[in-house]
Amino acid sequence: MTARRLALALPLLAVGLAVAAPVPKLEAEPGPATKQQLRTARQRMADILIALHNYHDAVGHFPANVTDGKGVTTLSWRVQLLPYLEQNALYEKFDLKEAWDGPNNRKLIADMPDCFAPARGKTKNAGDTFYQGFEGNGTMFQTGRKTRIADISDGTSNTIAVVEAGEPVTWTKPGDIPFDAKAAELPKLGGVFDVEFFVGMCDGSVRLALTKHIDPAQFLMRVTANGGEVADWDAADAAFGWERKRR
Repeated sequence: MTARRLALALPLLAVGLAVAAPVPKLEAEPGPATKQQLRTARQRMADILIALHNYHDAVGHFPANVTDGKGVTTLSWRVQLLPYLEQNALYEKFDLKEAWDGPNNRKLIADMPDCFAPARGKTKNAGDTFYQGFEGNGTMFQTGRKTRIADISDGTSNTIAVVEAGEPVTWTKPGDIPFDAKAAELPKLGGVFDVEFFVGMCDGSVRLALTKHIDPAQFLMRVTANGGEVADWDAADAAFGWERKRR
């Protein structure tokens, strides 16, 4: 295990679980999530975050969606991440000049790595993932932007990189959660578990948010990398719906 892997594999904060109705587009299992399912989901999010940082170390910025000569996005940043998820052989099968649903690349949708699969239940369409970033002005995955750590002026511990979205998307498709800084409500989140979802921060930490207790305004502040918000631990507690343990 590398030093970076040790540094980014932070402990999961403990929260309570509850039962809720099944989530659309996921063949969910009834009842609360098991500890093993939560451990698996947390580890998959951690693996993605570690890969994001390893990509940054190698290239100088975080991965971005692949675009063609006209600026149209063709492949997801998730494809760019493959060599840093020990999936280099799969990466080399992709034609980076072809769209995600082109004749070559669409054959590879079924080869989605386990780290992008839900830890509980199955998506109705094979090759769909809930692991998505936010796409919009100021976000990590803003179209046409290659975000560097230096660009995250709000602080990496205060900025969201990846979440478990409410609706799945084909993992190779350049599709993430649309973000509007003027929005008053949260987008749909948490498509894997019933009352909570995992959030991956830009510093590599993994947090478990309680859906019913999130402060939308505080949460949305953490979507942008340079919105100018001041980090506030009490506000962060409200954003993710947990009660922070006092040191």
